[in-house]
Amino acid sequence: MKTQAAILWERGGSWTVEEIELDPPKHGEVLVEMGGSGLCHSDEHVLTGDLPWPLPMIGGHEGAGTVVEVGPGVEGLAAGDRVIFGFIPACGRCAACSAGMQNLCELGQYLGDGTQISDHTARHHARGQDLGLMCLLGTFAQHTVVSEANCIKIDDDIPLDKACLLGCGVVTGWGSAVFAGGVQPGDTSVVVGVGGIGINAVQGAALSGSQYVVAVDPVEFKRTKALEFGATHAVATSEEAQALVTDLTYGRGANVVVNTTGVGEGDQIGASLAMTAKRGTVVVTNLHRATEETVTLSALDLVLMEKRVVGSLFGSANPRLHIPKLLGLYRSGHLKLDELATRSYKLDEINTGYQDMRDGRNLRGVITF
Repeated sequence: MKTQAAILWERGGSWTVEEIELDPPKHGEVLVEMGGSGLCHSDEHVLTGDLPWPLPMIGGHEGAGTVVEVGPGVEGLAAGDRVIFGFIPACGRCAACSAGMQNLCELGQYLGDGTQISDHTARHHARGQDLGLMCLLGTFAQHTVVSEANCIKIDDDIPLDKACLLGCGVVTGWGSAVFAGGVQPGDTSVVVGVGGIGINAVQGAALSGSQYVVAVDPVEFKRTKALEFGATHAVATSEEAQALVTDLTYGRGANVVVNTTGVGEGDQIGASLAMTAKRGTVVVTNLHRATEETVTLSALDLVLMEKRVVGSLFGSANPRLHIPKLLGLYRSGHLKLDELATRSYKLDEINTGYQDMRDGRNLRGVITF
């Protein structure tokens, strides 16, 4: 079939919306008509080269849609089912999945390849070339073909342009605070960077009972929004946050600090560690440049205070378990999704949406189809 998609042809370029040829799904794959796709910073990392994944590529990895056709061997989905994509596939059978680490499923080793998991070939084509897919999904398209392993079936009552946000940002941010950070009632939490990931770390910390939730962002709009999403305090810099946390905790420090800036910097890990309490945890969720190999921190502080620095991918969550749970929190009014989607864009407005992200105008922009 023919459909429309946003393609990145060259590093540092713009997204080009054009017609593509889409093959039917093969074994274990489904054809999905998209309903919504979030504009996540991770796709920007591919554009800038921070993630040097191969081009040309259809962008987008935070999406939800309706199954149109299923390929042979698909057992858990049928035409008409509504799904959220988990940007990391979860086979349910490998050692990681069996140990409750679906976010680290062994199929994730193919995340940057851009081709189908089943046979490592392409279903998407344009200008006589095969097209890769961001995180095996390519949600910046009216239709896409993906593995069943990436699909989490959902009920019909959740709007797809809101449900899509659980494909990456909500689960990643929420889980960074709750699962990777282990926020407990009465804790002091700090979230450094309040974009589409960080704002959900704020939500997670607040709903977990953190006494103080300090949001850190240089953009005033984001600081204001953080207070609406559960932050108790909002400041512009880590230096301000450290002084505030010292005052709030009588010098003990924060129990959990979550790094969710747009582009990670090695120095920020050290700054976050400095405001962390004894046996506190720094969670590194934001992506760093692939070429960055230097982190600045006090190793003596790390050892003497038994502090921890941990990485978190997809919020250290189990998508098939936690996405439905988070949807339940949305239904009951405890999770803000409607407020999270700051602006909606059509597919051909994708470059405007990303410029708005760069300019700090959005918590999360959403493409609606």
